[in-house]
Amino acid sequence: MRHRLGLEEPVDTADGGGGATRVWSLVAEVWGAVEPLSGSERIEANGIQGRVSHEIWVRHRAGLGPHMRFKMGTRIFEIRAVIDSGERRRVMRCLVEERVP
Repeated sequence: MRHRLGLEEPVDTADGGGGATRVWSLVAEVWGAVEPLSGSERIEANGIQGRVSHEIWVRHRAGLGPHMRFKMGTRIFEIRAVIDSGERRRVMRCLVEERVP
């Protein structure tokens, strides 16, 4: 686990017009292992959008879930699923997706 990752969760605040503004708040900085799995491209909004899926392994952390994301520098990894590997509460395998411009 050699990558330093910021673990973030969304915070929604009322915008005064009946909607909400979402900002991401840093929960913790954790060490993890980032392994790319696959990549794809598709056309979105009249442009090509790339997506890369990864596995991120981190030490067990209560409350870690798909509503959160990891950030490493300018890279953002949206968590799609969290698996307690071996169900021993030691390490967690997170399936994530990174958008590539």
